[in-house]
Amino acid sequence: MIKRKLEAIDYLSRNDVEKIHQASLGILEKNGIEFYSAEARDILKKGGARVEGEKVFFSPQLVMEQLSLAPSEFTLHARNSNNNLTIGGDYTVTAPGYGSPYVMDFDGNTRRNATYDDYITFTKLAGHSENIDVVGGVLVEPNDVEDKLRHAKMFQAAVTYTDKCLMGSAMGEKKARETVEMASIVYGGMDKIRDNPVLISLINTNSPLEFDARMLDALMVYARNRQPVIIAALAMTGTTSPVTLAGSLVQQCAEILSGIVFAQMVNPGTPVAFGSASSIVDLRTGNLAIGSPESVQMFSVIAQMARFYKIPSRGGGALTDAILIDNQSGYESMMVLMNTVLSGTNFILHSAGLLENYMTMSFEKFVCDDEMLGMVKAYMQGFQVNDETLAVDPLLSVGSGGNFIAHEHTFTHMKDTRLPMVSARVNYAGVKEMVDTPKRANDYYRDVIESYKAPKLDEKIENELDRYISNLS
Repeated sequence: MIKRKLEAIDYLSRNDVEKIHQASLGILEKNGIEFYSAEARDILKKGGARVEGEKVFFSPQLVMEQLSLAPSEFTLHARNSNNNLTIGGDYTVTAPGYGSPYVMDFDGNTRRNATYDDYITFTKLAGHSENIDVVGGVLVEPNDVEDKLRHAKMFQAAVTYTDKCLMGSAMGEKKARETVEMASIVYGGMDKIRDNPVLISLINTNSPLEFDARMLDALMVYARNRQPVIIAALAMTGTTSPVTLAGSLVQQCAEILSGIVFAQMVNPGTPVAFGSASSIVDLRTGNLAIGSPESVQMFSVIAQMARFYKIPSRGGGALTDAILIDNQSGYESMMVLMNTVLSGTNFILHSAGLLENYMTMSFEKFVCDDEMLGMVKAYMQGFQVNDETLAVDPLLSVGSGGNFIAHEHTFTHMKDTRLPMVSARVNYAGVKEMVDTPKRANDYYRDVIESYKAPKLDEKIENELDRYISNLS
């Protein structure tokens, strides 16, 4: 978890934020949002929204009343309380990649379907990392596990190999309910997790201006059980949203606001995050361009809009359109990651491992992104300025032309700076063999997996989870 000491950067003027806000309210009032769930529409109608067929219309007053019920900050609880997280305020928490169906093998640069073994490997890498805060969810899509068990096996891997905070399944009512029930096994019962939220789940809008039944059903399960939800838009400019960034942001805000309003109507005070995974589309190719400066602009504005509404935000992480670990994957990922943190984003999904926009995960890219997360974290924590660190006495004692290498002050503070994981800090004459960064990352991840020791999970809980999952078969 990053405690940001620097004030978040406001990308837009207050006047521009107000324009987006008012335009979003106008869309909600005049066009409305399609809610493809009769149960959801009934809840919204009882809560004061106007319902016509499958479309729901929201008055500005209703939107603002419901937004005021959502907490500006909340705690997510881990199996190990030392890993509890604050979502909101000056904190930024990170989660790995999410939803990729493919894995890029280092040998031969070949893309293949992700497996459950891959899921476990990424879980271990996340468990080992000092910079990744949240695990679980769809780290990758394990194609070799049958669909009806996939969410359960992923949850089991997350709690078996780590004791960090968890993401839940959003694949409809049944899988969300089963995830909550499994969490209750691990954390000591339903009452315990309702009082101390343990799952945060991703609820995506269906752009433009829709929510499908599967996401709504999952949202209702989590909200009724007081588990946090990220309401996020994946708008694609020129295709599923207006081609202009301002127009796309108006649409995104309208979609996200309607989801937050619904969550509050299901259960007032439900913890939520105001999120986006949106990007521009390169209209020459029809492909998403998530490693673009325009993506960064949208994430920055989403974080600013979330602050405007006093709600935690979610944005993108180490995003790239590159299909290999190369210069492009590095400069795009650092651009998005650094600026997302500087913009004050509270929850960063896709923080490590992604290649080929949202389609592929890589073990080596995960390690490189973990390195970048450590660098960004060190930068955001700042440094102390006090009598000791100003080093006036050492400066006076060494004087002009001297050397500080053997001074006591140097020995006292020589470990203050961050050491790299895989980045090279050697000169040409000091190496016998030229090894590039992807190869160093490959060696590093293999060493981590070989020596990884999972935190202990109570045997009774293990057995109960096994029995629960066997009954799903």
